Amino acid sequence: MSEVLYEVRDSVAWVTLHRPEYRNAQNIVMLMKLDDAYTQAVQDDAVKVIVLCGSGKHFSAGHDIGTPGRDIDKAFERRATTWYSHEDREGAEAMFVRESEAYLGLCKRWRNLPKPTIAMVHGACIAGALMLTWACDLIIASDDAFFADPVVRMGIPGVEFFMHPYVMSPRKAKEFLFLGDRIDATEAHRIGMINRVVPRAELASTVADIAARISEKPRFALALTKKAINFAEDRMGVNETMDHAFALHHLAHAHSAMTQSDHIGGQDAKAMKKAMK
Repeated sequence: MSEVLYEVRDSVAWVTLHRPEYRNAQNIVMLMKLDDAYTQAVQDDAVKVIVLCGSGKHFSAGHDIGTPGRDIDKAFERRATTWYSHEDREGAEAMFVRESEAYLGLCKRWRNLPKPTIAMVHGACIAGALMLTWACDLIIASDDAFFADPVVRMGIPGVEFFMHPYVMSPRKAKEFLFLGDRIDATEAHRIGMINRVVPRAELASTVADIAARISEKPRFALALTKKAINFAEDRMGVNETMDHAFALHHLAHAHSAMTQSDHIGGQDAKAMKKAMK
């Protein structure tokens, strides 16, 4: 079974996270296949818009911290950075090098794809899943969607692609991280983190309609519009904030590894799921 499905309908590429039995938890195999799908869509002149969605009951439970397919120590190709391999390193070096590419680097790369991207979110969108949606240009959610970044419980100051104070207010970002509580789609829309909330039954058709309307615009104009708005965000300090938060993130990993059982404070998938309830 492929971890990512790819289909082009009319001028829209539909990219689907596909590990439904594990709530689309993201291992490196999935992330590499996601990058392959994005690259294919960008290079296909017939594609004007890219939609990211998830199969099964949830969009994604975030990074894989406990399935049989977890591959934290496996080698993979570097595409977004020039870092060397991590699998033969030890300690903080191994974790920093791996996540520089797999999490921060790839998400920065996807944020700057030259075609409009839409995240279509239903069910859970937790921690690492936020990174995939925040790298997209638009986020359309169903009324059963919920969002959370509970990783402070792991001793970590937020996920690696640290967009929190830009997709919501800084004060709301502190509440979101300090509490680690779920927020529903209505609240996510109210604070400006997502574009629209629609009934679950209308999610796919709404996204298809929005994608089709965007597709009517000239390709180069869409790319330049996206580039202009991303530049404005960059001037607001997005990249510097991410790089600083990423350094703190890895200080936290190292601290946990030195003082507890592992780099995520002894938390596993079962413990995190229980805490989220």
